[in-house]
Amino acid sequence: MKKLVQQATHWLNQPQQSTQLSEDSIRITAGPKTDWFIDPAGKVLATNAPVLLFRPPDNDFLFSAAVSVDFADTYDAGVLFLYSDKNCWGKLCFEYSPQKEPMVVSVVTRDVSDDCNSLVIEGNSICLRAARQGNVFIFHYSLDGKFWHFVRYFSLGEVNDLQIGLSVQSPTGQGCQAEFSHINYQAGKLADMRNGQ
Repeated sequence: MKKLVQQATHWLNQPQQSTQLSEDSIRITAGPKTDWFIDPAGKVLATNAPVLLFRPPDNDFLFSAAVSVDFADTYDAGVLFLYSDKNCWGKLCFEYSPQKEPMVVSVVTRDVSDDCNSLVIEGNSICLRAARQGNVFIFHYSLDGKFWHFVRYFSLGEVNDLQIGLSVQSPTGQGCQAEFSHINYQAGKLADMRNGQ
């Protein structure tokens, strides 16, 4: 969080509440019926969940956080967010499934959203990481903050003004609270996106 504080952060959609707990942790509460999703079938267009954003100073970076979510309703989630504009963004979510199970979920949006469920996680805490290498991005999750499991490798196309940050959503519920801790930003690139480092 110290790195985030040093950067110029701003809100894209205001949260219901936010509390900085330490230099590297923050608690964010999203209001009811909040989400980012552009349904390929055209049934849903949501861009109203709160997102705390900053512009990374490096072209290649790793951005991670431990995420704990007070799950209550379907699709409640704590999120790492990549943002170019309202039609071009990506998110890595720790999300509550319709089966009432916490899951790793990723969404990549270029005009419409490509939504992918990855796996079920026991408990309400996980570590998430987003990395950029040139014009490509990599999503990972970790159970211990040390060994990182590959989730997704993708491009958002030519992105000239990327912003990154944290979000919380509650698409079907009355609000959701998530805590982000051990927030870390560092310049550099992965030697191998699939070797667990």
